Amino acid sequence: MGKLAILIFVLFLAGLALFAIDNKEITTIKIPFSDIYEIPKIALILLSSVAGALAMLIAFAIRDTKRFIENWQYQRKQKKEARIQELYSKALNALLAHDEDEAKKPLESILVEEPKHLDALLRLGDIASAEEDYQKAMSFYNKAFSVNPQNLEVLFSLESLMEKTGRWADALNYIENILDIDADNLSALYKKRAILERDEKWDELVEAQKTILKHEHTEKDRQREQMNLLGYKYEYGRHSLETGEIEKARKAFKTLIKLNGDFIPAYIGLAEVMLGEGESEDAVDFLEKSYDQTSSLIILARLEDLLISLGEPSRLIRLYENSLAKNPQNHTLRFLLGKLYYRLEMIDDAFETFTYVDASGVASPELYQIMGDLYLKRNQYDRAVSEFKKAVDMKMAFRLPYWCSNCGYSSQGWSGRCPSCNNWNTYTFNLHGARKI
Repeated sequence: MGKLAILIFVLFLAGLALFAIDNKEITTIKIPFSDIYEIPKIALILLSSVAGALAMLIAFAIRDTKRFIENWQYQRKQKKEARIQELYSKALNALLAHDEDEAKKPLESILVEEPKHLDALLRLGDIASAEEDYQKAMSFYNKAFSVNPQNLEVLFSLESLMEKTGRWADALNYIENILDIDADNLSALYKKRAILERDEKWDELVEAQKTILKHEHTEKDRQREQMNLLGYKYEYGRHSLETGEIEKARKAFKTLIKLNGDFIPAYIGLAEVMLGEGESEDAVDFLEKSYDQTSSLIILARLEDLLISLGEPSRLIRLYENSLAKNPQNHTLRFLLGKLYYRLEMIDDAFETFTYVDASGVASPELYQIMGDLYLKRNQYDRAVSEFKKAVDMKMAFRLPYWCSNCGYSSQGWSGRCPSCNNWNTYTFNLHGARKI
C-alpha cells in the first residue's frame, strides 16, 4: 500500500510539472473582507492540494478517533456486562441452593454497577417477599416497574405481593394491566378467576371463565374448563337464590340443565327455587321427573326428605319399588328403601330389605347399626350385639355418607361442590364404606 501511495504521489508531481510548463501566468485572488493577492497558477494548485490533503487528514483523524472511542466504550461495556452476568449467575446458583443470604451479595453488587438491572431488582424483591419483608419487596418491585412498566414478570411479581399482603383490589388491578398487554395470558386469567371466586363475584366470574375457555389450547383443558363454567353458573344461581333473586336463580339453573342434563346440583337448585316460592307440589313433580331422567340417587334422597316433610311416604315407597323393579341389583337403592322403612318404623319391611342387602355381601357400618337396632326391636339381643360390633369394627360414622367420585372425600352433608377437590357434580352415595369421613 505504501509503494502505491508513493507512485501516485510521483505521478501527481509529474503531472503538476507538465501543467506548470504551460501555465506560467499570474492569477489574481481576492479574499473576502481582505486584500487582493497575485499568485502563480501552479502555486494556487499546490496550495489547494495541500489544503485538501490537510482537510482529508483532519477528517480521517476525527473518524479514527471516533472509532477508537466507540471501540473502547464497547469493550468497557462488554467487560461490565460479563462481570454483571457472572455476578447474576452466582446469585442464581445460590438461589437454587436455597441460600438467599449468599444470593443477596452478588445481586446488590449488580445494582452498584447497574442500578436499573431488572432481573436483580426482581430477585431481590422475591427474596424480601419470601422473608415477609413486604415493604422492602415493594421497594424493589416498584424500582423494577419504573424501569419497565410493561414487563409482565414485574406485573406478576407486584400482583403476587398484593395477594400476600391481602390487598386483593390492587392485585386485581395489576392483573387487568397484564391483560391489557396480553389479553390471552392464561396465568393472569387464572389468577383473576381465583380472586373473583374468593370475593364471590359470580357474575363477573362466569364472564372470566368464558374467556378462559376460549383461550384454552387442548381439548382436555377445554373440557375441564367447560365443567368449571357449569360450576360457576351453578354458584351464580345458588348465590342468587340465597340473596332472594329468585328469577335470576331460576334462569341460571334452567340454563345449566339445558347445557348439561347430568348436572345434578342444578336440579336440586331449581327444586329449591320452587320450594322458595311455596310450590311444593311442583317441586315434587319436578324431582320425580328429574329422577326418571337421571336415575340420580342424590335427587331421590332430596325427594325422600321432601315427601316425608309433606306427609306422603307412600308415594315415595311406590317410587322406590318401581325403581327396584327396573333395577333389582341396585343394592344402594334397596339400602335407601330399607332406611326409609326404618325411618317410618316399618320394622318387618325394613328387616326384610336389609337382610337381602346383607346377603348380597354389602358391607356398611350404617347397615350393621340399623340391623342391630332391628334385632333389638325383635328381642334378638345376641344378633344385635353381633351387628353392633361389626359397625364399631369398621370405625365409621353410623350414617350413609356422600362420597366424591373424583377425590374420594366423604361428607355427612350434600354439597354441589366437593370442598376437597373443588369439583362440582361429583357427590354420590358410598354404601360400601370405602372412604373414611
